[in-house]
Amino acid sequence: MNPVSTARREEVVGALRRGTVPHSGLDLFAVGLERFENALDKELGNAAAGGAGFKAVRGEYGSGKTFFVRWLGERAKRANFAVTEIQISETETPLHRLETVYRRLTERLTTATQPPSALREIVDNWVYSLEEDVLADGTVEETDEEALNQAVTALLERRLTEVAATNPGFAAALRGYHRAQAEGRSAIAEALIAWLGGQPNVAASAKRYAGIKGDLDHFGALAALKGLLVLLRDCGHPGLVVVLDELETLQRARTDTREKGLNALRQLLDEIANKQFPGLYLVITGTPAFFDGPQGVQRLAPLAQRLHTDFLPDPRHDNLYASQIRLGGFDLNKLHELGVSVRELYADGADAPQRVRSRVDDSYLLGFAEAVAGELGGKVGIAPRLYLRKLVDVMDRVDQNEDFDPRLHYNLAVGGSELTEVERGAHVQRAGSADEVELDL
Repeated sequence: MNPVSTARREEVVGALRRGTVPHSGLDLFAVGLERFENALDKELGNAAAGGAGFKAVRGEYGSGKTFFVRWLGERAKRANFAVTEIQISETETPLHRLETVYRRLTERLTTATQPPSALREIVDNWVYSLEEDVLADGTVEETDEEALNQAVTALLERRLTEVAATNPGFAAALRGYHRAQAEGRSAIAEALIAWLGGQPNVAASAKRYAGIKGDLDHFGALAALKGLLVLLRDCGHPGLVVVLDELETLQRARTDTREKGLNALRQLLDEIANKQFPGLYLVITGTPAFFDGPQGVQRLAPLAQRLHTDFLPDPRHDNLYASQIRLGGFDLNKLHELGVSVRELYADGADAPQRVRSRVDDSYLLGFAEAVAGELGGKVGIAPRLYLRKLVDVMDRVDQNEDFDPRLHYNLAVGGSELTEVERGAHVQRAGSADEVELDL
């Protein structure tokens, strides 16, 4: 394994210490995902070649869906894709409001080198690439700024011909942004970037400057997504991975909201199938109940048909190229393997690495995994988050205190306030004294 930088290690360990999924570095301790690599790489390769793809990831609560999609996002970034992750919710990001989904998409847009939101940098890189193409043509001198700006504007229009046919405002906003930058009107340039990102309430003066009207609506958002894919391709990013996480929340939405959300998802899948979004790889996550239950996908027959996947009894025989893939739960062996990976990652940056490795050895890790799973009623599948959080706490104490031996000095204690809703439902409540035991007489 290549050496891990201190910053990358601290980001991962810090997230685990807080009980959250790291935003990067997941490849450092991913367990059991190797079987998906080949199929996903091929599908990403198809998107990079101008195709488009879709994948539904199903798994119970706590099965690692968020971990999986962030691991996939990191893998895509290494192939120079841009990536964005959106949590669907009825109040903040309803799925049927595609203009809101697009706004969240741009707000959380990342690349291998740019944190959210990378939209401004992508637009700047795109304009720069246009300038390079114009200068490479040899018809315009770099010192002739007026001629260069005109040539770049003309090339901009040619590159966005298809998008401008359905959403002239997108091309107009880009043209206006380029002109505002050339004229040194930074406030207008910032406002036009906001408009391109789907932000509402952009100053009317900026919109007049660019010759655009109104804000991006439902249909304008789809056209803007096409434009964004063009920008990404022209500045060296072969595609965009969009993750729509936690779609199971649709089951708890009002009936009209749920129906419109499911129909919006069907519309997106049809647009992908019709090759309207070259370079797009859409990933959704949900529980089995969302895909198979009466309040989810099954309420919309056309969507259910598109997502239908046959699952055999043995997960090892799953078709990984199918519309849906399922995540298997953790067993004790995988939980132990996960603990070993995190211990090694932690120890490499510890003040006392040998002490950490000797006192948190493999046998301790296995026993600790059994103890945490026991606190959750033996449900190993939902134990990884809590297991890693407690494990980092143990290793912190070992690293900081020379006389600390976790076998002697550490008693596992799990409080309801530190648990997620799913973990709380599985948590085994233990009586503090004989007086607290209720007897059915």
